[in-house]
Amino acid sequence: MARDEGTSEGTRGSTHEGLRLIDAYDTALDEFDRLVHRAGVGQWDDGTPCTDWSVRDLVNHLVSEHLWAPYLLGGSTLEEVGDRFDGDMVGDDPVRAWEKAAKGSREAFHRDGALEGQVHVTGGRIPTADYGWQMTTDLAVHGWDLARGIGVSGTVIPDGLARTVHERVAPQVGGWQGAGIFDPPVEVPDTASPQDRLVALLGRRP
Repeated sequence: MARDEGTSEGTRGSTHEGLRLIDAYDTALDEFDRLVHRAGVGQWDDGTPCTDWSVRDLVNHLVSEHLWAPYLLGGSTLEEVGDRFDGDMVGDDPVRAWEKAAKGSREAFHRDGALEGQVHVTGGRIPTADYGWQMTTDLAVHGWDLARGIGVSGTVIPDGLARTVHERVAPQVGGWQGAGIFDPPVEVPDTASPQDRLVALLGRRP
């Protein structure tokens, strides 16, 4: 499940300098989807920059998160959902499992009023926009993890998305240290690309 940190500015109609939430979410979802479909049959057990996760484990994590989304956005509590999305959610067909979870998540985020109000998460109730930015951040950064796990190099987080997510999470990173959310930031040169700056901020080595 997504974590409960975030800021609530910038939803569907924001004039924020970066991408609007729904546009950022769509871009991140599309890029992660593209990478899932690039995974080769023999790559599901390969490692990723998330050292405890194989490619399959990483996709399973995102599948679980996006299976949760329609329920949380529909007002369900954690207790009502229970443990139905724990454990192995991808079975023998990780690509199909991802497609199903992504379809339901996208539809839920695009419903009228979906980004208004609050949702239930582990830490209590938070603005729905905060939850949306958490999900977008996970898609973007784990997309980079997935790309590296399947041997895809180069830019997989578009510059506009990388800049927007970086701006959102940078003020919060200090408070996450020690909580097991992300590794400490890694230094990168001033000339680093937006993607490299983002993944380094969240503990990856570009």
